[in-house]
Amino acid sequence: MPKVAVVFADGCEEVEGLSVVDVLRRLNVECDMVGLDKIDIMGDHKIKLTCDKVVDDSLLDYDLVAFPGGMDGSANLRDNEKLADLMVKRHEEGKWDAAMCAAPRALAKYGVLKDADFTCYPGIEEECAKYDSSAKFSERITVTDKEHKVLTSRGPATAWAFSYAIAEALGIDTKALKHGMLYDYLADNIQDSL
Repeated sequence: MPKVAVVFADGCEEVEGLSVVDVLRRLNVECDMVGLDKIDIMGDHKIKLTCDKVVDDSLLDYDLVAFPGGMDGSANLRDNEKLADLMVKRHEEGKWDAAMCAAPRALAKYGVLKDADFTCYPGIEEECAKYDSSAKFSERITVTDKEHKVLTSRGPATAWAFSYAIAEALGIDTKALKHGMLYDYLADNIQDSL
């Protein structure tokens, strides 16, 4: 079974990170909450998160590492040199990396988005282009670039789509869980509620 890490930094969008943890654990995937620089993280909406561990070299052992967004949280991820070094090594080893909302800017700064198809929160694509103009922006809800092993998503409302896309990129069947969590119902009926 694959092993996933979700890296939380102060100022993160709590729902974006916790959605991934929730979905993967429901699918019986080992999913660790990893604090960027400490165990206790304060989210952007003042929700205190207690992580399982702190970023260290074991990040190289995960099949996929995911970043939630949040302007402050993603800036903290983007600017952390230790994390950047580990993520570059992961990318060179051909491992999956995922980021949503504002967090793709961290992957762009690390060079992980080079030549990749990606999406992000509206406007963040401009910062990503400053780091690497070879990345190709899309307005899709989630973008899974299998060639470059990068998965990205737009923002808080797309957190469930991001979570299921992560599981599917790792070869996990999500059909039963989507049905059990009423995600398929939501996807089929969203237009009716607008």
